[in-house]
Amino acid sequence: MAGSLKVKNAIGGGAVAYLLIGWVMAFNLLNWAVGQEPWTTPQRLRLPAVPLVVHDPYFSIWMFGDNLANDWPRHWTGRPHALTSLIRIDGQAYRLMGAAPEALPALPQLRVEVLPTRTVYCWETPEIAVSLTFFTPMLPNSLELIARPITYLIWEIHSKDERTHVVDLYYDNTAELAVNNVNQMVTWDRGGEGEVVWMKMGSLEQPILAKAGDDLRIDWGYAYLAVPAHSQVRTVMAAHDACRRSFAATGEIPAEDDRNKPRAAEDRWPVLALAWSGYVGPNRPFVRHLLLGYDDLFSIEYLGQRLRPWWWRYHAGFPELLVVANRDLPRLLQRCQVFDQELLDDARAVGGDAYAQLVALGYRHTFGGHKLVEGPSGEPMLFSKECFSNGCIATVDVMYPASPFFMLFNNELLKATVLPILKYASSPRWRFPFAPHDLGTYPLANGQVYGGGEESEEGQMPVEESANMLILLYAVSRLDGHTRFAEPYWQLLETWANFLAEKGFDPEQQLCTDDFTGPLAHNCNLSVKAIVALGCFGQMCQMAGKEGDYKRYRQLAQDFAIQWMKSADDGDHYRLAFDRPGTWSQKYNLVWDKVFQLGLFPPEVRAKEVAFYIRQLLPYGLPLDNRDLFTKTDWQVWTATLAESRDDFDRLMMPVYRFIHETPQRVPLTDWYWAHNGHLRGFRARPVIGGVFIKLLDAPHIWAKWQARAGGRDAQ
Repeated sequence: MAGSLKVKNAIGGGAVAYLLIGWVMAFNLLNWAVGQEPWTTPQRLRLPAVPLVVHDPYFSIWMFGDNLANDWPRHWTGRPHALTSLIRIDGQAYRLMGAAPEALPALPQLRVEVLPTRTVYCWETPEIAVSLTFFTPMLPNSLELIARPITYLIWEIHSKDERTHVVDLYYDNTAELAVNNVNQMVTWDRGGEGEVVWMKMGSLEQPILAKAGDDLRIDWGYAYLAVPAHSQVRTVMAAHDACRRSFAATGEIPAEDDRNKPRAAEDRWPVLALAWSGYVGPNRPFVRHLLLGYDDLFSIEYLGQRLRPWWWRYHAGFPELLVVANRDLPRLLQRCQVFDQELLDDARAVGGDAYAQLVALGYRHTFGGHKLVEGPSGEPMLFSKECFSNGCIATVDVMYPASPFFMLFNNELLKATVLPILKYASSPRWRFPFAPHDLGTYPLANGQVYGGGEESEEGQMPVEESANMLILLYAVSRLDGHTRFAEPYWQLLETWANFLAEKGFDPEQQLCTDDFTGPLAHNCNLSVKAIVALGCFGQMCQMAGKEGDYKRYRQLAQDFAIQWMKSADDGDHYRLAFDRPGTWSQKYNLVWDKVFQLGLFPPEVRAKEVAFYIRQLLPYGLPLDNRDLFTKTDWQVWTATLAESRDDFDRLMMPVYRFIHETPQRVPLTDWYWAHNGHLRGFRARPVIGGVFIKLLDAPHIWAKWQARAGGRDAQ
């Protein structure tokens, strides 16, 4: 999963090392119990970073802190993507968003609330109340809406003292949204279509899909700022200081666009700026909105072919999309308010209020780690990126942890994630009897780059990826109620199933998805995955009318499960590896036996593990295994979902909520951190956070309800 950060476990696997880790864990638990009051979840979690404009790995802007006016909004990589909002109240200017002008005071911020499709900031003075909503209507039953790279910013201003006030409102964004480095040359333009006026900025060079990597930002295509033409708005493209100083002093912005172009994005920081003026009084709110969007022209290169974003199927160009999106705002806002409430109510019902807040944070986060495009034959393809890991695209062991999100909401999206891998693995280029790891480095999906790539088995994850694909394809078939999607690739699936039948129960020395722990032989959790995958393929065989194959694979999975319980048993828990007594690990892969109701392992296996895990908890989480003190956010939710009781689920999740609330690293949610002190270990903004939705799959009635609304490929 994490090629560039793959590390050998520095502590090692000997008995002395295990004793040392056990002592450290015990020491931390003692200090926690003696030195602190029991931690209780606050009413509202303090999130490490707040999603503002989050669409895909390139168009992804966050607030790395609590107050919107304390810093610049940033791309998930940490580079500033400066958005500014200022307000004048009866001639007095304040900052709402952004770190400049520094001389202006920040309006007192009251709170921020993160919902699945919205982030709402609120400010108050004795005179007025202000809210700014970042609204991204990614409704999961509509691929067209998911693919629209547009976020609405909506300001609402109300009088609190029942008096009338003069209000001026300002917004700008720099060209940082459209360059990888700020020394790149940029240019700008304006236009209008229908009821919308727009301005855009982009790099002069336009190097479309010219580079691949991890810590990169897009430098082709155009950032768009659009507003309704009838809203009495003033717009300008000019230097940042000229715009902001003029507005702060007079409420006006320069009357003419800056003609000194092209120039570097950092050269006097050209901005797209706009301003409104009006009055707010009793029963007279001041409400304005804009559309912030990004047209990337071409999004992904797949096996040598450039692919367009999915929204191109519906619209002739970005200006037309802006017109449609502006017209749709009232309807979409109403729909998303209902959607947000219902999803959070369901999350509270299964996991409590803190779990609902994690779901709210994870919603746009998960979409933001993916890009939806139109495939070579017009089919939807959804490509993930391993953000701050190694930059791989379409990684199978990233699809796997992210999959609960798509299983819950829309099976078409799950199909769109696995399809590029299936087509690649079916080609002559892939010559191994196991599934690939990835398709390249984002955004170039031109063939595996991890480990031995297409050349050798060195550094591959044969059991891991083969089992992942079989589990995912069973989920697709289960949700469809038939195997038609998988049937064109049946020979491939049989090859992978037979590989697991031979190699899966007792894996040889190899990596698993947690590759930062290094290779491991006889991995018990990886063995569970192989057993579950064989059970899943057996179910697919039965669905396809292949009764003999069903009985064969089902019996094999059952026999392996019985053998596993004997070979992995370590008294009050199960081992990390078959040959290592006194060890343990999270058996998060068991969750599919429960969620899919496969019946391969008796409930007592899960119960024994859960009871043991509760005794291993550290202040900020459950370590991944006994070898070290780090943990994974997504796997902990899977492990907690193994619990039969809500009390045990809450016990296992409480340290995760504490980590989210207290971690000192203010970055988009990580999935790899230290369980003893809550510090970041690595990764951020990765699509695997979609795995936190798995608890909702453990409630069959909730899962069935959302799937019934999924709609088809072109649902609106």
